[in-house]
Amino acid sequence: MLSIIVPLFNESDSLTQLHREICQSCDQHEIEFEIIYIDDGSSDGSWPVVKSLSLADERASGIKFRRNFGKAGALTAGMRAARGDVIMMMDADLQDDPAEIPKFLAKLEEGYDVVNGWKQRRLDPWHKVYPSKVFNGMVSRLTGLKLHDHNCGLKLFRAEVANEIRIYGELHRFIAVLAHARGFRVTEIPIQHRSRQHGVSKYGVRRFLRGFLDLLTVTFLIGFGQRPQHMLGAFGLGFFGLGMLGLSYLSAVWAHTNLFSAMTPEEMKEAAIGGRPLLAYSIAATLLGAQAISLGLLAELIVSNTGRDSDTFSIAERTGTTAENRESVEV
Repeated sequence: MLSIIVPLFNESDSLTQLHREICQSCDQHEIEFEIIYIDDGSSDGSWPVVKSLSLADERASGIKFRRNFGKAGALTAGMRAARGDVIMMMDADLQDDPAEIPKFLAKLEEGYDVVNGWKQRRLDPWHKVYPSKVFNGMVSRLTGLKLHDHNCGLKLFRAEVANEIRIYGELHRFIAVLAHARGFRVTEIPIQHRSRQHGVSKYGVRRFLRGFLDLLTVTFLIGFGQRPQHMLGAFGLGFFGLGMLGLSYLSAVWAHTNLFSAMTPEEMKEAAIGGRPLLAYSIAATLLGAQAISLGLLAELIVSNTGRDSDTFSIAERTGTTAENRESVEV
């Protein structure tokens, strides 16, 4: 069964049409489905519309948040409530075309785990299109997953993906990246992007700054999430080594000046190392390096104690009898 998760915030004008288009597309291709509407603290009457849709169609259900918690929270709640083997996330503003659903399912059947949408011809203002292209290029380069549109709101993935990745904050735009990091097969297909018919965009200029910070978070989680000392320790060792090198040089200068050379008091005062900027820089680099190494050790302690509840690997399939599935096999 296909579970379609629709997070929404003040989209009362578009919900009825969206529901009708989803039902038409799925019924036409005989797709068993459910729709889960997540009202993320709307104040425009979206929830009464969701309730009326759920009463009129048993395939529709809704979850209402007490306030606005963000899209990642809405998607997480939807994924927990989903009963399907395949999950699709779709925006409620009608810019995503439900007629694309069969094409996504067909692509998934080719052996992929995540199918990401790609708005080839994007009907958005230029000040959203061009920064988005730059952002997508940065994500592809830093994460190794080359997609044209990482932030596309139309995605399809297997339930196993939802069970293994955790999204919070605004990491929903990196679902494909997080899945790829765990070994899932990710691809993309071009989709039709429709112009907005109702409401206003929920994203502003701050979105791009937050997106860049989230990109740094995801890059760190992918590369060093289970071994933070490898990054912090390398950074710390580099600065600690530079600091010790500077201090060693100054120590040699001091020894040569005070122990092995016959200088006058005035010459020794001019050659003193106490007033040299290198001394301050070397001490600062040494302390910074030591602190980074200490932070890395603390991070390793946190990971070792909290990481027991979450696997650092992803199992594709099993065969034969193992300790984990022996009981089910015997039954």
